[in-house]
This record gives sequence, structure tokens and C-alpha cells, in this order.
Amino acid sequence: MNPESKKLEMYGGTFGGILPLLVFLTFLIVLSVFERGGTQAFWAGGWIAIVIGLFLAKNKLSYSETIMKGIGDKNGIVIITAWIFAGVFGKLMQAGGLVDGLIWFGLEVGAQGAVYTALAFVTAAIFATGVGTSTGTVIALTPVLYPAGIFMGADPAMLAVAILAGGAFGDNLSPVSDTTIVSSYTQGATMREVILTRLPLVVAAGIITIIVLLLTGGGSEVRELADIDQNVNASGLLMLLSLIIVVSAALFNRHIIEALIYGNITAVIIGVIIGNIQLTNLFHIPSERGQSTGLIEDGILGVTGAIMFVLLVLAITQVLIESGAMSKLLKLIQKSVAKTVRKAEAAIILVTLIVSIPIANNAPALMVIGPSFVKPLGEKFRLAPSRRANLMDCAVNTIFFILPWHVAVIVWHSTLATTAETYNIPLPSILVAAFNPYTWGLLLVLVFSVITGWRRTFSEQSQEEESIKKAAL
Repeated sequence: MNPESKKLEMYGGTFGGILPLLVFLTFLIVLSVFERGGTQAFWAGGWIAIVIGLFLAKNKLSYSETIMKGIGDKNGIVIITAWIFAGVFGKLMQAGGLVDGLIWFGLEVGAQGAVYTALAFVTAAIFATGVGTSTGTVIALTPVLYPAGIFMGADPAMLAVAILAGGAFGDNLSPVSDTTIVSSYTQGATMREVILTRLPLVVAAGIITIIVLLLTGGGSEVRELADIDQNVNASGLLMLLSLIIVVSAALFNRHIIEALIYGNITAVIIGVIIGNIQLTNLFHIPSERGQSTGLIEDGILGVTGAIMFVLLVLAITQVLIESGAMSKLLKLIQKSVAKTVRKAEAAIILVTLIVSIPIANNAPALMVIGPSFVKPLGEKFRLAPSRRANLMDCAVNTIFFILPWHVAVIVWHSTLATTAETYNIPLPSILVAAFNPYTWGLLLVLVFSVITGWRRTFSEQSQEEESIKKAAL
């Protein structure tokens, strides 16, 4: 059967196939500009885009089947399932006292000035890698790390961006981060491949960040430390064992779902042993209808907005693919821009940056371009799935963390404002996010990697490709 006979025909041709996505992106951009962006807020835009697409389709039955096919995408189901267990894992790590453990360590070291600022970045990076969320990191750590740093002579602006930079680091690397999960499974990469190949890129950017913070993070007066360390202790550091379990399982080629379940169980056991988690915290019958049943419900509830968003994006992306619109766009890009492997990689980074600039959430940006643009373009040049995942994930975690309408930056500064008012300490402008050293360090590493080919890997040549090559000789 001719493949073209299965093509989803749209009124307006290529434009008709692209229009649902354009409508969806318009909603994302408008909500983000008005600082109302969020995965749940984006639902309406996806629903409207799908409805408009129906009336553009010449065959309504084929269109409806395309929508269902997109929602049932195998990689999408993996992402959704992983998010469910990652959401619970993050809640368990916080409930187990990881925040207190990291803060205890920082205070015990007694670092001052620029050294404290660099240590704040490391602390936030470890925490974010453990819980997999940049927004959760700045919410949890800013109220303690920021005032403590001010009292210990850290520069207010650079201390503030150090905490934000740490959140970006963890969002970039963590195996339970939504961006890591999306970038990996939209490209068909295993978590092991992604972790091993991304680590050198992230560590290089992290080293650049630490150097910058050591040079710029001090200079203020050391004050008397407030009673900020009264309720922190070292026991929460044991929760890092759960993160080690997740990473180790992934490195031993265990499925991400299996790795996350092991991590969840370990987090519960450790939390109970050190006394920070009670079994009733996990699940209990609430006193009133509508109240939470515990950490499990809270963890899943925290990712439901993202899950619904993924389903809508998968549906819209499938229309783009089956209408032939994406194929035509890719051919245009390949002819005009991406003519070599190096240019293809540069195109992946550039398109990721362009899409992530107006959208307030970074994982949704990856969902929009991962399966529809990055995967087919990368496959054209035989880039390994892990390489494609790393290029888009690293790119989306750069500019995202300096623009004031992005959700992570908004939450970071609003938490800073509350903390500054509580302790009567300086409040930097939200615009200091532009000095986030991790953003610029990671961009520098990406540019270097593309130009030199550092960490570039390719997919193994298939038997079919090999036979074609031999036949041509």
C-alpha cells in the first residue's frame, strides 16, 4: 500500500497541519507573557487546538484516530508513568529531611563570603538532583540558605543566583527530573545512556559556575547568625542513599520505572528509620472528604498537570506528523540550514532555545519539539538518541533560568522577596537572574561540544543501511 494513502489530509495543506500547533503555542506564549503560565493553565490551549484541527481535517474519522494514536504513544506512556513515581519520590525526599541535612552540612563547614555562595550552589545542586525539580529546590532552600549567606558575608545578588543555578543543575541532570525523563524517552534513549553521556557536560558547566561564584560571591559584611540552625540536623543526609539507588539502578540498565520504585521504597525505609517519616504520612484516611491521604497522593497530584499536558501535546504532534507538515519543515531546514552533523546539532539547540524562550515551563517546550523535530532531524544524521536528548535538555535548561517570565525564575524571586522581608535583608532585582553563571557556562559548553564534536556519539549503522552502502560500491 502506498504510504501516502495513509496521510492525514488537511484543508490548507501544510499550513492546515501546522495550525493546531501554532494555536497551541499562541496560548502558551500569551499565558507566559502574562505570568500565568503552567502545565495546568495550558490545558485549555491544547483542547482548543485539537478542536480547531478537527474542522481543518478532510476526513474527520482519520483525524480522530490520529488524536488517539498520539495520546497512546508508547514513549508518552513511559514519560507519564515515570512522572508518577518521580513525583512521589520528590515528596519523600523532602519529607525525609534532605533539606535540613544539606543545610546542616553547610552551616557546620562554617564557610563565609564567596565560599559560602559556592557552597550554596553545590547544596542546591545536590538537592535538585535528588528531588528533580528546580522550583521545589528554590522554594525549599531559599528561606534558609539566603538569609544564612547574608549573615555570613555573601554577596546578595550572586548568592541568590547561586541557589537558582543549583536548581538548574539538578533539573538538567537528575534522573527524576521531568526534563530528563521527557528528553530521554522522546528520543528513545535509555536513562543509563543519558546519565553517562550528559554528566561530563553538566559537570563542566558546574565547574565554570563554581569558579565564577568564588570570584564574585563575597565581599559583604559578616553578621551575627540568626537562630536559623536550631532545627536542622545531619540525619536528612541519609536520604541521599535513595538517590544513589535510583542512579545506580539506571546505570545497571534497569528500567526507569523499576529504578524509581526502588528509590521510593528506599526513601520510605530510611525516612522511617531516622524518624522523619511516619507510615501514616504515606497514606491515611483523612478527617474530611477532599483532604490529602498523604505523601503518595501529594506526589502524584503534583504531576497531574504535567501528565494532562503531555497527552495534549502528543495528540497535536501526531497531527503535525501524519499530515506531512513536519516532514516538509524538516526537509526545508535540512536544505537551508542543517546540511552537516554540526549544523544539525546547532539547529537542535537553536530551535530548542527559540521554543523555550516564550514558554514558561521547560518540560512542555521539550514535549513540543522532541518527537516532532529533534528526533527525526537527529535520526537523519544518525545522531545517537542520548546525544539528541542531551542537546535539547541542556539547551532548554539555559535561557529558561534567566528570563523573568519563566515559572522557575518567578517562584525563585517571590520566595526571595518573602525571605528578605522576614529577615529584613536586601532583596535583589529579579533581573539579576540574567547573571546566572550556570546558564552561560552550559551554553559555552554546548557551543564547544558542537564545534569540536566533544561527547558526540552516533547510532550504530543498521543492517539495511550497511547493505545499501555495499550495493552502491
